[in-house]
This record gives sequence, structure tokens and C-alpha cells, in this order.
Amino acid sequence: MNRQDRTPLLIVASLVLLLGLGLLFPNWQFLGTLAIGKGLTVLGLLLLLRTGLVSFGQGLYYCLGAYAAGTLSQFTGVTDVLVLLLTAAAASGVAAVILGILLAAYRGIFFSMLSLALSMILYGLLVKTAALGSTDGFNLAVPTLLGLPLASYESRYPLFSLACVVAALAALAMHYYFRTPLGRLSPAIRDNEIRVEYLGASVRAAVHVKYTIAGVLAGIGGALTGLTVGHIDPEMAYWTTSGEFVFVAILSGTGSVAAPFLGSFIFELVRTFAYEYSPNSWQLALGTVMLLIIVFLPAGLWSLMQRRRA
Repeated sequence: MNRQDRTPLLIVASLVLLLGLGLLFPNWQFLGTLAIGKGLTVLGLLLLLRTGLVSFGQGLYYCLGAYAAGTLSQFTGVTDVLVLLLTAAAASGVAAVILGILLAAYRGIFFSMLSLALSMILYGLLVKTAALGSTDGFNLAVPTLLGLPLASYESRYPLFSLACVVAALAALAMHYYFRTPLGRLSPAIRDNEIRVEYLGASVRAAVHVKYTIAGVLAGIGGALTGLTVGHIDPEMAYWTTSGEFVFVAILSGTGSVAAPFLGSFIFELVRTFAYEYSPNSWQLALGTVMLLIIVFLPAGLWSLMQRRRA
């Protein structure tokens, strides 16, 4: 078995490990579920980064997925988590297909800034919408699966377990996607779009597909985050939220589909402890971590695994 073939085994082993750790450390279930929700968004960002694109607007789909699941639960009473996640994926996917028609034509700073502008438009719309709670947002009902609650004050393990399974399936799907002809186009598009077009592939169509996939993953991540916290608000679409995803992507590296989840957990861990022990200067701790990563691990945390293999 070659090194590339070990990734599915690594994902399955990580899933089993996380499920076991969740039982041993129940106090970390909430943090772990948050990290997985944001890790799904960063997984989509990893796909764009491998294509040479940096999106500062993934908060758009992160927020849209959360609001799609939240409004369905709020106004129809549907609390089944699978229905809510599918609704979030569908809403963010449709939006990404429509907006991707425009964004697929841009590259570099234009792509980044346009994606950011679209995210801020959603933020502005939500702030002005009183029916959705305006700046305060609204609370979500406890999610269920087959009529059984997935989260309570005593235990969040069922929701944590579901998040782990969803993350494992998404990581496996992305791993096999990168091995398809369309997935292999990512580094080629990043290196030389003209040659890709010369070989007969449509760069714009490929970018559109990748942007849509990234939007769907962000929508699912946003829905998971909203269901975990039990509350959603327009801040999920604000530019600082999208900046966090880019921060985590740089922290993680793009060497593996498992990297976004590792980076997201470390990010949440550093922020939690920094805020607990230094609530007035926790951003300084995050900035220091980022600086150290850039200086000593410019390829991200996952480069440590690659060095170990080498």
C-alpha cells in the first residue's frame, strides 16, 4: 500500500479515536464539535487554495447554511438533524452555483475581494431583517435524530459523534475527488491556466465546480456550528469570520484532507485558553501562533507529518 492509499485508513482511524476520546473527555465535546464545523468550511477552502484561489468570503455560505437550517427549524418545527444538514447543503450549494457564475471569471485579489463583498452583502441583509432577529439572531431548537435529542446540558456526545461521522465522510469524499481527473486539475490550474485550456479543459467550469463544492461544505459546517451553539446571528457572515477560516487554512496547510480539522481544533484550543487567561489580549496569542507557524512551518502544521514520513 502506497502512502496516498493510507489516507482513508488514517481518516477511519481518526474517526474511531475521536469517538473514543469524546467518551473519555465529555467536557471537550462542545469544543470538538465547533472545531469540526469550522474544519468542514476550511476543507472547502483547501480545495480553492490548491487551485490557486483565496476566498475571504466563505462566511457567506457558512452563515447561509446556518440560517437555512435555523429558519427551517424555527418556522416549521423540523428538528431532524439530517433534514437540517441537507437543507443547509442545498441552500449553500444553490447560492454557490449562482454566484459562482460570476466569481469563476476572476482570479487573484479580485476573486478574494469580490467573495468578501458578497459575504458582507448577506451580513447587511441579515442585520436589517427583523423577522430573523436582526443583529441578535435567534436561538435554535435542540436537534433530534429519529425523534431522539442529540444534545442536552448533560451530554453532547450524540451530536459530537454525528459531527465526527460527517467530517470523516466529507474528508473521504474530498480525498477521492482529488484523485479524479477534475480534482487533479487543481494544481494545474494554479500553475498555468493557459496550458490547461490548451489541453481541452475548461478552467472556468472547473473553478465553478470547485467553488460550489467549497460552498456546500461551508454550509454544512455552518449548520453544525449553529446546532452546536444553539444560536445563530449575522456575525457568522462578517469578514472576521471569513478571516478566521483563512487563518486556519494557513495554520493547517494543504497537504492532506485531514489537515483542516487538525488546524481548526488547535485554533479553537489556542483561542479558548487565550481568552480564558487573557481575555483582553487573546488576539495577541493567536497572532503570535500565526507568526511562529509562518516562520518555522511555512507549509502549515501538516508539513510536520510530511517531514516525519520523509
